Amino acid sequence: MAKERSFIDKCFLFLKGLAMGAANKVPGVSGGTVAFVLDFYEELIYSFQKINAKAFKLLFNGRFRSFFRYTNAQFLTLVMFGSMFSYFSVSLLLDYFIKHYELYVWSLFFGMIIGSIYYIGKDFQWKRENILSAIIGIGIGVSISLMSPAKENDNLWFVFFCGMIGVSGMTLPGLSGSFILILLGNYVLLLVDSVNMLYKTITDILSGNWDFVEDQIRIRYLKIIATFTGGSAFGLVFTSHVIGYVLKRWRNIVTAVIIGFITGSLGIVWPWKKEIFKVENGEFLKDFNGNNVIENYQRYFPDFGVINTWIAIFFVVIGISLLLLLDMYTKNSVNE
Repeated sequence: MAKERSFIDKCFLFLKGLAMGAANKVPGVSGGTVAFVLDFYEELIYSFQKINAKAFKLLFNGRFRSFFRYTNAQFLTLVMFGSMFSYFSVSLLLDYFIKHYELYVWSLFFGMIIGSIYYIGKDFQWKRENILSAIIGIGIGVSISLMSPAKENDNLWFVFFCGMIGVSGMTLPGLSGSFILILLGNYVLLLVDSVNMLYKTITDILSGNWDFVEDQIRIRYLKIIATFTGGSAFGLVFTSHVIGYVLKRWRNIVTAVIIGFITGSLGIVWPWKKEIFKVENGEFLKDFNGNNVIENYQRYFPDFGVINTWIAIFFVVIGISLLLLLDMYTKNSVNE
């Protein structure tokens, strides 16, 4: 599947990775859904599958060009670099907007997921077994959205496990890796505090400041982010092999489950909700960083008598429209 790409194609791949990375950062939004909608999901899975014993044999034998082509490394590098770069750019911007305009951000993503369901399912053949598979996917998605988060845990073995599970949002459309990390209790630790510490460390290194090596708290966070990254890398390769296997044999059923799963996940990104914090002995339970621990979300029906509701609905429409425009662009590209 490795192929020559123009400069424009490379730029678009980087931007797709940027979008996927930003989606992975937002609880309830799946980077895999972005990959599915932007039509590079199967190549992503295929490329991760190529990281196997044969690839390492080529690498250890010094056949770097063969390794590069066999693993589709150009594609992976562009997408993954875009995804990682997103954590220090688009993701930080998203954090700001979620903090100050949370309702509108969730509304936009809610609309985009509705549009994604249409985009993926519009040409799908809905046979009996596919409908049943979609219903199963909806049930799983709804069940996950109703689960309560656990307590934060910085044990490195558990952090490695979080990396394996959290990265599933890149390989399983509809499954939000960030939301899974919230359920595991480690979202703030792994995707906020540790990433911020890594950013500070890189900034210090570039400025020639090595004082952080004496900072035990900083070192702890660096160990956590390194372990999380290792777990994510292992999880990417492992889950891609599993998904590649089932896609090859039960493509329509898997696609139906994915459509159902994305539909079931709509409850996670329902814009009108408020956080419910854990309480122990009459006081809010805190994580390691002093933040209130989220127990669940209370969803409510919007009040149509306030202007904020209509602004939020406007953003839902914008989100749907973005996917409809993508559909029109895809059709025009095919016709040309």
